[in-house]
Parts: sequence; C-alpha cells; structure tokens
Amino acid sequence: MARELYERYPDFSEGRLAKIRSHVVSRASCAVVSRQLELGKELAERGVDIPADELGRLSRNRNVLAALLEAALAALFLEHGFEKIEQPIVQAFSSRIDYALNSHVDYKTELQETLARRGQSVNYSVLEVEGPPHDRRFTSAAVIDGEQFGVGNGESKKAAEQEAAKEALAKLRSRAKAALSPGD
Repeated sequence: MARELYERYPDFSEGRLAKIRSHVVSRASCAVVSRQLELGKELAERGVDIPADELGRLSRNRNVLAALLEAALAALFLEHGFEKIEQPIVQAFSSRIDYALNSHVDYKTELQETLARRGQSVNYSVLEVEGPPHDRRFTSAAVIDGEQFGVGNGESKKAAEQEAAKEALAKLRSRAKAALSPGD
C-alpha cells in the first residue's frame, strides 16, 4: 500500500501519505475488504468443530474478518510471491484508498494537534465494556483538562476513542464559534 500510494500521489506530503496508508491497512478497512470478498461467509460454510451459533458470530466479527483477510493475504504471498498478488490486493483495497482520500478518518490526531496548538492535551478513558470477549462494545470518553468533552461507542477501544474525539472536536468548534459571536 505504501508504494502504491507513493506512486499514485507523489505530490502528497509524507504525513498525509502516512495517514492515508494507516487508514487503508487498518483493522476496520481490512474487515470491510474481508466482507466484500465474503470471507466471513467462507468461514461460516467451512468452519468445522465449531457450534453453529458461535461460527455465525465469528463470521460477522470485525476483528475476526480482519484477521481472516490478513491470513489469506499472507497465504497468497507465500504461495504466489509479491509480484503476482500486488495488483489484485491494491484493487481489493481501492475503495478504501478512495474513502481515505475523500473522508476524514483520524479525529484523534486532529484533536491532539488542535489541543497541542493551545498547550493542552487529551486523555481517553474507557467508560463501559459490554458483550462477550468475541463481540465487545466499548464506550470511551475524551477528557480535556478534567472535563469530559466527548463520548463515543465502537467495536474496539480505538473506534470508541475516534468517536469520542469527533464529538470533542465538535464541542471545541462550537465553543470557539460561540466565543467569536457576542451573546445576546
């Protein structure tokens, strides 16, 4: 992915390329590609010695789907070598590249950079964990100067923190806008 992005976008800064690559190869993106390739369906159909209800949950779990994709890519690499699999892999991830280019994907970094300019920092705390180990849901808070600025939910701590950071950024922007507009 790094080489593909560098060749496609030679004028992008190293930092921008790194952010795009980070999103494209993230667990969330790997799970999306895995779903597109129907790897969960393959697991559900081929799973042996696993109870059907457990197999059903595993075949839909984001972390399992991402791991399935990574394992499949590793097997393809070992079987066929880099040259033969490079372009099919790039093609499989092309929608994720487009998404990363056209969507904001890293609220935590943006929040951290915004606060650094103000001499502040953010801490994240897990407020709640629900569900069995293979199907967790997390609720996290973004805390700035002891004040909870955002709360987010997700299938992982990182996803919950991204949502909390997104909410915190919106709150910071709202406060900044209010400070610029005199009150009634």
